[in-house]
Amino acid sequence: MNVGVLKEIKNNENRVGLTPAGTRELVAHGHVVYVQTGAGAGSGFADEEYVSAGAFMVTEPEKICDAVDILVKVKEPVPVEYPLLQRLRGKTLFTYLHLSGVDPQLTRELLDNHVTAIAYETVEDENGRLPLLAPMSEIAGVLAVQYGAQYLQKKYGGRGLTLGPITNTDSSLTVVVGGGFVGEKAAKCAAGMGGRVAIFDVRPERVEQLKKNFLEYLGPVLASHVEALVSEPAILASKIAEADLVVGAVLVPGARAPKVVTEEHVKSMKQGSVIVDVSIDQGGCVWGSHATTHEDPIYKIGDVIFCCVANMPGQVARQSTQALTGATLPYLLKMADDGVVESVQWSLAHNGGRFARGLNVHAGKLTYRAVAEDLGLVGEYEEVGEVVGE
Repeated sequence: MNVGVLKEIKNNENRVGLTPAGTRELVAHGHVVYVQTGAGAGSGFADEEYVSAGAFMVTEPEKICDAVDILVKVKEPVPVEYPLLQRLRGKTLFTYLHLSGVDPQLTRELLDNHVTAIAYETVEDENGRLPLLAPMSEIAGVLAVQYGAQYLQKKYGGRGLTLGPITNTDSSLTVVVGGGFVGEKAAKCAAGMGGRVAIFDVRPERVEQLKKNFLEYLGPVLASHVEALVSEPAILASKIAEADLVVGAVLVPGARAPKVVTEEHVKSMKQGSVIVDVSIDQGGCVWGSHATTHEDPIYKIGDVIFCCVANMPGQVARQSTQALTGATLPYLLKMADDGVVESVQWSLAHNGGRFARGLNVHAGKLTYRAVAEDLGLVGEYEEVGEVVGE
């Protein structure tokens, strides 16, 4: 197959969809790889590295879209890229899509152009986890705490404190809402800095697992600074009102995030406190959240600072790109080796449809129910098996 990689153009997005090492692996399997000139520069990968790996460098993205069977990206196409989707008619786009949380027009473009769209964030593994979302979730969890600590500084209008333990001062409190990959990593980072942490999840069994994970990772002293709690309204409200930093990390796979942190919660927070809503790709889980960019990352509602950058890992691009390719390459190789539709059919027949859950759009139909419901397009939804055959 012909596989293409474009240079990302979203604001301050420095990642690239494939490393030179991943390119070499595809070429070794007999596939042809086209990479847009300069695509890897933001991640520290020179064009020469891709050429050495066997790729063909192409300047114009249109030519790549014309030539490929599978287009690999990092982020969803932005509006200026929508004309490229016409050139992908009947072809495959493999990327983060977050269709419930971005411009609804993107979904319409994918449907109208009969693009086969496979979303990293809805592919599942044998444990029902999200293996292609996990590496970026880990990075976003770290960055949420780093950014939160930054914006707590007085020059940004923050409370004027650190997240670390300072003699003769009160310890900071970080509240993490959501106990998945992002939330767990954020809680570990905040606790590792020495502050107090409260992390909430709606699943009692997940809360118990988090307690064990924190003890194992942090040791008994630092783990004692972390409360893992089942989300109950009164306790959540009390902790948010006390918080210096709130990290929104609620995820419903493929669907718009629920507004778990309410207007009342936000208005109860202290002057100069910070909210980092990592769920913003899926619409955000905090009242008042709207997507921001690395160029203009924060805004205020009242006295509370919001940071809602939709592509946080783009600022640690080399690490992010390596982690992303490590996760996506086995799936990309299977699609290139066996065929895209054939890989989806195999998944339906042999592994419970776990890879098939990544298919969001195919043959002019939505194939992921949560997206169809969130966008009011249930009439354009069909089960994956009905669309691709089993």
